[in-house]
Amino acid sequence: MAHDSSSLSYAVRGSFLLKYFGLFCLVVAGLTLFPLGLSLFCGETPISLRYVIVICGLAGLGSALVRLRVSTHMQVNEAMVLAALLFLFMPLVMAYPMMGGELNYLDALFEAISGATTTGLSTIQKIEEMPQTFLFARAWMQWYGGLGIVLLSLALVVRPGLVAKALGGTEAKDEDLIGSTKAHARRVLVVYLLLTGAGILLLWLLKARPFDAVVYSLASVSTGGFAPHTDSLSGLGRLPIQIGVTLICLAGATPLVLYERFHRKRPHLRTDILQLRTVLLMGVVISLLLGLCLHLAGNLPWSQILHHTPLLAFSAQTTAGFSTLDLSQLDAASKLVLIVAMVVGGGIGSTAGGFKVMRLLIGIQALRVLVLRASLARHAVFEPRLAGYRLEEAEIREALLIMMLFVVVIVFSWLPFIVMGYDPLDSLFEVASATGTVGLSVGLTSSQLPGLLKGILCVDMLMGRLEIIAWFLVLTPRTWVGRRLSLS
Repeated sequence: MAHDSSSLSYAVRGSFLLKYFGLFCLVVAGLTLFPLGLSLFCGETPISLRYVIVICGLAGLGSALVRLRVSTHMQVNEAMVLAALLFLFMPLVMAYPMMGGELNYLDALFEAISGATTTGLSTIQKIEEMPQTFLFARAWMQWYGGLGIVLLSLALVVRPGLVAKALGGTEAKDEDLIGSTKAHARRVLVVYLLLTGAGILLLWLLKARPFDAVVYSLASVSTGGFAPHTDSLSGLGRLPIQIGVTLICLAGATPLVLYERFHRKRPHLRTDILQLRTVLLMGVVISLLLGLCLHLAGNLPWSQILHHTPLLAFSAQTTAGFSTLDLSQLDAASKLVLIVAMVVGGGIGSTAGGFKVMRLLIGIQALRVLVLRASLARHAVFEPRLAGYRLEEAEIREALLIMMLFVVVIVFSWLPFIVMGYDPLDSLFEVASATGTVGLSVGLTSSQLPGLLKGILCVDMLMGRLEIIAWFLVLTPRTWVGRRLSLS
């Protein structure tokens, strides 16, 4: 007998959310010790006091909440709601110490959301005038936001079990047993740490200043794009260092499990390699198209085109958001090419944003099968496959749904900009950059941007970071009202 879906679903449990929210508060408090230490070292006392208040508040709240007794079984909706609440709560709190850089709360909140979501959009016009702690803290937020505060906490504090399985569900694969998810998260964390350390070493060997090497590496491996210089990647000066940053961005836009799977020769390696190849191919294609557009527009000589286009194309494709050009001076065709790259993004399981190249490949394969089936015999069976694996109907539906949702969010966010009189193409560029968590800007994002439009970009960044569906779940009444599983 068929059952109504409401009779088979359960609402989230408040006590459960509070307990694990408390655990994450303790993790964030520990992570915040790093910018506090730098502020003390640099003698930036007002900022230090703000960080002390934040750390004490988080530690006190977390210590109280973790005392709650709950079961070890976490529902999928609870994991998604918890992730959404964390990415909303963290910027609200971290905006307070960022106000130490003489920002109002709205602009500080914008910077914090941009950092936590690894976007890199900024309302600050002259970055070099900001305190060193502020510059480091932005990149540091991108670093742990890129890995994902959920995954980081999973690796450090959550006991193995069904809770870990649910929290790691978006990245977990078939071979991950319930009891091994924490170990899996730790392996990914090790990979992330190694990539970060290698990035710092590479930039240091290429003669970057030590502070620049650290900040650029943190913002590159997380594909965040917050730079300690107003002119972004150009602030590093030398081309070899710029190439080094781009390589680190590419490493971050590659599925992190690829490195671990390649080392251990684990299953599903082919899908990760396919994603890497696709990101590389799209970066090359975007470079060629961008170079052609710039040449036809007559904006730059070939020597400059060959310098800037690969750096800009891969920055957009990896969603890092670094730039060596004033993007407001680009022609319309070049902006459209970059918009496509920003919306697609990098690989699933990487730090990159966008709707991901794997979903694009799934969509293309689904379209190919649809066309081929029209010419097959009525009873012929033709299954969609990718990298040697058969695609399930649910996978195809999910990929197409997320791509459609990205487009819908971009369109509805774009309309208010047009209504308020902003250039349509520049507005589309800015909204696509925010939703793809990229950070490239044609100049619309600034302290002078109306508060309503700043708020829309903040929503876009949050939507894009968690791929939209989690936020719909938060806003669904059934998520909060209904039957609940026992906590015992």
